[in-house]
Amino acid sequence: MYTDLKDQLTAELDAIEQAGTFKHERVISTPQSGRITAGPVGRDGTEVLNFCANNYLGLADHPEIVAAAKRALVERGFGMASVRFICGTQDLHLELERAVSAFLGTEDTILFSSCFDANGAVFAPLFGAEDAIISDALNHASLIDGIRLSKAARFRYRNADLEDLRAQLEAAAALRDGKGARRTIVVTDGVFSMDGFLAPLPGICDLAEEFGALVMVDDSHAVGFMGETGAGTPEHFGVSDRVDIYTGTFGKALGGASGGYVAGRREIVAMLRQQGRPYLFSNSLAPAIVAATLAALELVEGSAELRATLFRNAELFRRRMSEEGFELLPGQHAIVPVMFGDAALAGRMADAMLENGVFVTAFSYPVVPQGEARIRVQLSAAHSEADIETAVHAFVASRAAVQG
Repeated sequence: MYTDLKDQLTAELDAIEQAGTFKHERVISTPQSGRITAGPVGRDGTEVLNFCANNYLGLADHPEIVAAAKRALVERGFGMASVRFICGTQDLHLELERAVSAFLGTEDTILFSSCFDANGAVFAPLFGAEDAIISDALNHASLIDGIRLSKAARFRYRNADLEDLRAQLEAAAALRDGKGARRTIVVTDGVFSMDGFLAPLPGICDLAEEFGALVMVDDSHAVGFMGETGAGTPEHFGVSDRVDIYTGTFGKALGGASGGYVAGRREIVAMLRQQGRPYLFSNSLAPAIVAATLAALELVEGSAELRATLFRNAELFRRRMSEEGFELLPGQHAIVPVMFGDAALAGRMADAMLENGVFVTAFSYPVVPQGEARIRVQLSAAHSEADIETAVHAFVASRAAVQG
């Protein structure tokens, strides 16, 4: 009976609340931007600075993107009411797939409703019981879930640890009585979202080539702004032609709406069109999102100044927070984790920050390891230097309020 389950869930939810890790949602009543109106559920919001969005280039409310979505809504309709292979493919979908391939320099691209679905689609069609998948320990949950759908042998290496990666590749080579796996793939995030660390892609590619393995990179937190043209971490490290499978999202720097993709070798994409379950059984991306993403890609092609502004902002924030004595994880990305250790303390800091006019979010176990609770600050090209100084002052004031 549900009564027993209800009591069990209530006790578990109470324990989460008492641990200070309950996730309370705050409601935004304005477009996503550097400044928003936000507040707790059921209360009127106030204008605050937003320092926890994936809106790296500030494109989420860009007028050209909004206009493109409006035009498509009128000209192409609200939704497709179908999956792609039945009657859910418009010319816009094909145009976006070609545009992503051109942007990343890959042979082909396939669209998904999210990058979570893209990562869920890759492994089962391509890797079976005779194969091996070697995954970074801090890979995104969607990669972990996607890998679990495959019957391949699974290996995990310590985060960004090339020595341990070599050991796992050697273990994969010993499968099938020393004959080795039929296919082996190394899977990594391009940027690890909770830390802002970059994967050591040159070393990963070197090892993969030595052992005859494929390389897959989920570049969701890099596509659009990392690299000389914004094509992501493979471009940043000069290994674009050595990566076999790219996955990524349109829900962060590329307009911030929804949708994802797998890009890479032509035959891999073709197989996913035939057997990728999230592709075969999920509705097509809405035309307005497709058209708006095309507009976002056009803007990214001319966004050198936006990218420069983003990284100037990140450097300024890191310098000022360090001067004020906060513990930061090192890095060069627009993700800047401010470390507090204790989950309840991080939660109180986030609440105090909102009271001080800055919207940030605390992260704790199981999203990050026990004892490593943090506030993950995310900079945007939409922030001004004055906004950053305001955020730093809010951290100082909140620290005094919480610890005092």
